Amino acid sequence: MLKEFTGFALRGNVIDLAVGVIIGAAFGKIVDSAVGDLIMPIVAAFIGHMDFSNLFIALGPTPAGMTMTLDAMKKAGIPVFAYGNFITVAVNFLILAFVIFLLIKQISKLKANEAPKVEAPKEEILLLRDIRDSLKK
Repeated sequence: MLKEFTGFALRGNVIDLAVGVIIGAAFGKIVDSAVGDLIMPIVAAFIGHMDFSNLFIALGPTPAGMTMTLDAMKKAGIPVFAYGNFITVAVNFLILAFVIFLLIKQISKLKANEAPKVEAPKEEILLLRDIRDSLKK
């Protein structure tokens, strides 16, 4: 059983997948930083506030004197429609998808520019071609 597991775990596809997941997680952190530190401040300059995570609509009655923050509402058990978090996650996704699109597009261009490798036919193929040609005569 151990031999089967090591055979499975060390297959090329599994290792490639593991590397892809690790790089993807690191890339996700880079995109989160780009969104939070670079893009959202620019969006905030136009909209007027930067923190979308605190945008919500209370779906139940709120007690008087309660702070109107998402955390306070959730702790009090008041149902809320928290659309701000969704906006942040959607912006992160769109940026990540666009960056990956650009990356794949560049990789495709690089692969298209590579000259295709032309292998010389094997000796057996050459001999068979000679035999074929001599039979045609």
